[in-house]
Amino acid sequence: MIKRLVKMTFKPSSVELFKAVFASKKALIGAFPGCKGVELLQSTADERIFFTSSVWEREEDLEHYRVSPLFTETWATVKPHFDDRPEAWTLTLVE
Repeated sequence: MIKRLVKMTFKPSSVELFKAVFASKKALIGAFPGCKGVELLQSTADERIFFTSSVWEREEDLEHYRVSPLFTETWATVKPHFDDRPEAWTLTLVE
């Protein structure tokens, strides 16, 4: 299992739009083969900052999602609304 964290900072005028886009895509992302769950987190210090957290069975499953039409279309929708460069990490649990 791996966890993918993506940090995104949006223009103030785009915060509600991003929340709506995520809400409309969450179930589709969660149903993608290999995805074990996805959630959206918002910073308490800066409402423009969001993190998506998703859990994947294998890194290959994440990569299939990242080249899928679902990801491509979603990313194209939100990308113009960024106020800073997104950051992403792929992590494994250390016991």
